[in-house]
Formats: sequence, C-alpha cells, structure tokens
Amino acid sequence: MFGPVWCARGCRATEKRPGLRDAILRGASTRSIIVLASISDLEERLAAQGYVADRGLAVSLFLALRLRRPLFLEGEAGVGKTALAAALAGALGTELIRLQCYEGLDISHAVYEWDYARQLLELRILDATESLSREQARRELYSETFLLKRPLLQAIDASRTHAAVLLIDEIDRADDEFEGYLLELLGEFQITIPELGTVRAGEPPLVILTSNRTREVHDALKRRCLYQWIDYPSFDKEMAIIRRRIPAAPGRLAQEVTALVQQVRHLELYKVPGVSETLDWVAALVALDRTSLDADVVEDTLGVLLKAKEDIEVLRGQLGGMLERTARAGTS
Repeated sequence: MFGPVWCARGCRATEKRPGLRDAILRGASTRSIIVLASISDLEERLAAQGYVADRGLAVSLFLALRLRRPLFLEGEAGVGKTALAAALAGALGTELIRLQCYEGLDISHAVYEWDYARQLLELRILDATESLSREQARRELYSETFLLKRPLLQAIDASRTHAAVLLIDEIDRADDEFEGYLLELLGEFQITIPELGTVRAGEPPLVILTSNRTREVHDALKRRCLYQWIDYPSFDKEMAIIRRRIPAAPGRLAQEVTALVQQVRHLELYKVPGVSETLDWVAALVALDRTSLDADVVEDTLGVLLKAKEDIEVLRGQLGGMLERTARAGTS
C-alpha cells in the first residue's frame, strides 16, 4: 500500500500491525530498513541531531518517509530547510547527497557525464589492438565503467543497499528546463540515459527539495511532492534551538538575543536575519565572553546578524528603543 518503510531499531509499532511487520520481514533479506516508530520518535531523533521541528513539519516529514514521496520545503533563507535534510540523514544513519542548484545547472553537473578522456584512451587501445568490432567498441565505451555519476544518479544508483537522503537545494535558482528534467526522477525514481537506457533506483531516496521562493516553481513539480512552509520560529522555538545548538550560551544572553532578533524581523529590511544568523550571533557573543547584551556589543557585532549596510543603518536608528523593550521582556 505504501511502499518501503523507513524504521528505527527497537520499534514496537510493528507489533500492533502484523501486516506491516510481515512486509518488513519479507524485505529484510534484500534491503536495509530503518524503522520509525512514530512522529514523536522522528521528533526525538531530529532533536538528538540538534534540530527542533514543530509538529506540522514533523508530520509532513513522517508522511514523506512512509509514502515515499518527495518533500518540498519553502520558506525564507535561514529558517532551517537545508539543515533539516542534514539532520534527517543523521537521524536515520544514512548518507546525505546534496545538489546545490544555480542558474545554468545542466545534466552534466546534476546527473551524469561521460569520462571522455578515458574513453578516448580506451578507443586508441582498442584501435591499436583491433580486438573489437565497431559495435562492440561502442558498447564497451558507453558502459558504466566510463560513467561519471553526479548527485542525482548517485542517489538512485541501483547498487545501493540502503536509501540515501537526496537534498535538491534552492530549486528556485535553477532553470525551468531543469525542473522539467526532474519530473521523471521525482515521479518514478528513475533516470533515462540515452546510451545505457533507464536507470531505476533499487532503494529510492528520500528527496527533499528547498526553495527560497525567488520565483514560483511549476505546479507539475509540486504535484509530485508533499509540501511544507517553514516560517521564522516563535520566541520559544528559537530559544530551544539556541539551547540545542549552543549549550554553552548563558541563559540571559540567549533570551536577550532571541528577544531582539524577534523584534528585528519586524523591521523593513533588505535581508531579514534567519535562525542561522541568530546562531552565528550567539556564538560570536559567547566567543567574546558576553553574558548579556548592551548597546556597545550590539554595535560591534551587527555584521554578524545583518548582511547589508542599509539594514545595519535601519537597526542603528531604532536600537535604543529595542534594547529597552528587550530588557523589560527579560525582567517580566
């Protein structure tokens, strides 16, 4: 009904579902299966990797695992889309394969290309020995021996004994043509190579696509995926992330930084700081042995939080009032 199931060892969920348990046992001899007992189990495993996922995101990710559907994540830069793929790979004990998208990305960089230098050398050897006919030489030259596998082909390699996490990062930066090429992969977990034929995944990867929404991604691609929007975190969630990722940060410092960043995100800025900038700022302040915020240290470290001169000027103009509100929040 669902396709292969990702699980975690020690799962008791199969004890209540004999049909699922039997399906897992039938496949045990041919495939490596990781069992996830529940959505809560997934949340705990992500938390152990330092990733704090809210319930909606955890449900979407759990369903993507169970249904073997790609998960399409949208949200502003720095809210944790890319980090989720890395955390998931760590939680499942599998490999992360990342394809970074950009304008002009083509098949030779994303999928495969032929090792022309080795093919040419082999051709000269075959020509010198006259050991093969033209048709035999063609089959020899266009074999997997001379195939350079790029991220997408690596992810569906038929020789895989366990599924990987495939991250297609910032798909909105790629061209429309590349989106079209992905449809076969996302729909069937296969890729057609003209010289070899169709390559099908033995262990289909869990695919996570991310977008910063710099342009709209076509509906045909979205229909093949489950969808989840990741927003900027609430105060409590951002505090939890800081505690997980930078446990050495003093409690007062973490609280004041979070309160100030939450205010900064309501300003009219060119680039609103994401969670990654919050973590960078806390780490910088810890490195400076700070235990709390004041106007001087904020002024000295604004370049860690903000990445545009205009944004820094905007914050400087309102910093006094924002620090006062941060202090009041810390004492309330």
